[in-house]
Parts: sequence; C-alpha cells; structure tokens
Amino acid sequence: MPMPKKRISKMRRDIRRSHHALTMAGTQKCDNCGALARPHRVCPSCGYYKGKEVVIQAPAAQ
Repeated sequence: MPMPKKRISKMRRDIRRSHHALTMAGTQKCDNCGALARPHRVCPSCGYYKGKEVVIQAPAAQ
C-alpha cells in the first residue's frame, strides 16, 4: 500500500480543501404568494408555477 513520502502541511491541506465549501441553494420570490421558492420549480407554499396552479392545495382542517 503506498505511503506519503512527505508530510502535507496545514496550509497545503487547507488550499486543497478550499473548493469543498457548500453553497446556498438559489431562491427567488414567488410571483403569486411572495414566499421564497427555488427557480423553475412549483412553489411549495401555494402550488403555483408561472402564474398557473399546478398543485391543488388541500383546505386547512380546523
């Protein structure tokens, strides 16, 4: 099994890992209800996409 010939410094290790950070998912405001939703997807709060109701929401049970 291969072994490293030299010890990797903390700086070199951190430079290598600099691209591993997670990025925030893009969001935009829904045109119908104003809630934040992912672009090109149905709004999870109102069920609208491009001004049309795609998912029919169940009425709130009281």
